[in-house]
Amino acid sequence: MTALQARGVSVALGSTQALAEVSLSVAPGWTAIVGPNGAGKSTLLRVLAGLQRPDAGEVLLHGKPLVQWPVRERAMQMAWLAQQGEASGELTVRELVHLGRLPRLGLFTAPSAHDEARVDRAMHDAECTPWQQRRLHELSGGERQRVLLARALAVDAPLLLLDEPTTHLDPPHQVALVRLVQRQVQAGTTVLSVLHDLSLALLADRLVVMAGGRICAEGTRGDPALHAVLTDVFGGAIRIRAIDSRWVALPHLEI
Repeated sequence: MTALQARGVSVALGSTQALAEVSLSVAPGWTAIVGPNGAGKSTLLRVLAGLQRPDAGEVLLHGKPLVQWPVRERAMQMAWLAQQGEASGELTVRELVHLGRLPRLGLFTAPSAHDEARVDRAMHDAECTPWQQRRLHELSGGERQRVLLARALAVDAPLLLLDEPTTHLDPPHQVALVRLVQRQVQAGTTVLSVLHDLSLALLADRLVVMAGGRICAEGTRGDPALHAVLTDVFGGAIRIRAIDSRWVALPHLEI
């Protein structure tokens, strides 16, 4: 059984039809959702995470309607990284990452040695251990993004939903994030991410191409039919090419 599904999901945001009867089954591995601005990518991810209630259709988690899951149980199944995550104030890095353990601990249970070890591992994986005692307002945008990623990892959930996780990250840390996602998948985590960078998205196991609030194509990164749709939804502004045995998206400049 697929862990996470959307069935006929529609969402209107004001006068804009953000999603129109979207159905998606999230396969094991790493799936990247891509498409032009306003395609509905982040809205779909929010609906799947239970943060945006659809106007029509439903989301199923392990075959059970998402709305029937208690909030705490749902939070143990899905970890979420927002595109513009809140990371300000007087909390230290470690204190914020500890918040990822709340679904498992509740508000009043003291963290165990296992919880502390999970926080340590999450910070190590997100490369923010050296400044774990710094305050959040002292961090750069890229550093805050890595802390928020560590908080999501600390949940230790089987599903990881990431909305533009490379925001504010420089190229070395973008590469580090891709390697981290690949390690998570190898360990059994299912990852669903919205990505703006098409070349990074083409490293995922599967891609979902969206435009106009609908899914236009789904397929593996090497699927020629998916490449054709991807080129089309971006108005011919890109070309998909194989370089060093990897697929990359290159600007198509008419000179």
